[in-house]
Amino acid sequence: MTQHLLKSTLAAVVLTLAAAAHAAPLKVDTAKSAVSATFKQLNVPVEAKFKKFAATLDFDPAKPAEGRASVDIDVSSFDLGDAEYNKEVQKKEWFNAAQFPKATFVASSIKPSAGAAAGTRFDVAGKLTIKGKSTDVSFPLTVRKEGASQVFDGTLPIKRLTYNIGEGEWKDTGMVADEVSIKFHIVAAP
Repeated sequence: MTQHLLKSTLAAVVLTLAAAAHAAPLKVDTAKSAVSATFKQLNVPVEAKFKKFAATLDFDPAKPAEGRASVDIDVSSFDLGDAEYNKEVQKKEWFNAAQFPKATFVASSIKPSAGAAAGTRFDVAGKLTIKGKSTDVSFPLTVRKEGASQVFDGTLPIKRLTYNIGEGEWKDTGMVADEVSIKFHIVAAP
């Protein structure tokens, strides 16, 4: 259930990084891209994917500080691999998809990572909004060239309870851990 939020965040991070690698707006290849959330349920790792997201990316490598990126994730696309679980995480206690259908990430800064080879690692900061709650987040991003495309990989750790994901009896972290990793693999080209 927290995986959905994590996936949304990861998608936003990946898209932000993709924007930082190009001088013009990029087109994200959603067929080759993925955003997922990993968390532990009863101490067993669970990974779920967000099937729908949209991103806006713009980046000039000569002016990385002027890069712009935003990502919108459709929380109803969160897929735990079981129709009943997918239906459950849309409820008010989890994502509350009826009231908050989107999770968003908007980058506020994209900077080269210290000590990294030019154009390969970035530090991305921005605002993550899930279930109506916004927080400042940051994460490392790895960028590599693959043909005419740029590939952006990263992981954004979050705490699900910060965003009220898992209310009521689900606040107990003994059943579903608070820690969630939003992983993203974004492929984009000019």
